[in-house]
Amino acid sequence: MKDYNIEVLKDAAKRLLFDMSENEYETLLKEFDIVTKQMNIIGSDSSIEKYEPMVFPFECTTSYLREDVPEEPLSREEALRNSKRKIGGQIRLPKVVQ
Repeated sequence: MKDYNIEVLKDAAKRLLFDMSENEYETLLKEFDIVTKQMNIIGSDSSIEKYEPMVFPFECTTSYLREDVPEEPLSREEALRNSKRKIGGQIRLPKVVQ
């Protein structure tokens, strides 16, 4: 397993554009240490192999979703019918990136 230190956490925070204080890095490093110890304890138990991995802890079914039935798609004109701002057969949106 990969070792974590403050420099690794700072690099990850920089890549994810997080701004953290030194105190937060120390807290995060302690939490990583706790989780790593827990994972090592669980991984050292040889009886764990007989259990199937779980995706979700509760049994549930989704009966509210409709059946996916292919239909004829909208024509371009029909899709653009309610758009107020159109340019070249496309919807013009306001600029969101500066």
